[in-house]
Amino acid sequence: MIAIRRTLLLAVALGAALSGAAQAGTVSLKANPVDDDGRVTLGEIFDGAGSASGVVVAQRVGPSVVLQAGELQAQARQAGLVWDNPTGLRRIAVRQGSATMSAATPNAPAVAARAALASSGGPVIARNDMVRVTYQIGGVNLSVMGKALRNAALGEPVAVLNTSSNRIIDAVASGPGQAVAGPGAETARANPQQFAAR
Repeated sequence: MIAIRRTLLLAVALGAALSGAAQAGTVSLKANPVDDDGRVTLGEIFDGAGSASGVVVAQRVGPSVVLQAGELQAQARQAGLVWDNPTGLRRIAVRQGSATMSAATPNAPAVAARAALASSGGPVIARNDMVRVTYQIGGVNLSVMGKALRNAALGEPVAVLNTSSNRIIDAVASGPGQAVAGPGAETARANPQQFAAR
């Protein structure tokens, strides 16, 4: 009798474990995960997140946030989702959506304050400011947003962290919240006032 009772209890426990695994939803990573409000959720990262779509897994304070794949996989598992990471990704970048692109640009009072500092020789870029770095060559202008790693006055070098790729760009401050990389950087360094007036 005791052996039958144990067998039944074991069968019930095994059935519960298997049904729990069957309920866990298998999800796939979205091709281009984005979020609009700074609260990164499983539904913004994965297709098929279902009822776990609203689970917040990170906060985005800049134009993007980079998540470690292993940690994300554990968070998904806690929410009842299965992501097997078939391509073996190590990091996942979640970028801000188009609804909040204007938030990445400095606001008008901050720009005016930095412009006043520029005329007095003070810094136009402060450490941790979001800075638009422009690379100019020929008639082509490419720009990217990044985070300044130091203060810089007009014409001074400034290292900027590209928050999408985690690479550091060597640039020159060209105005409030603005920097130049590449061939234009030397012009900005040699003639900062003229370059800022463009």
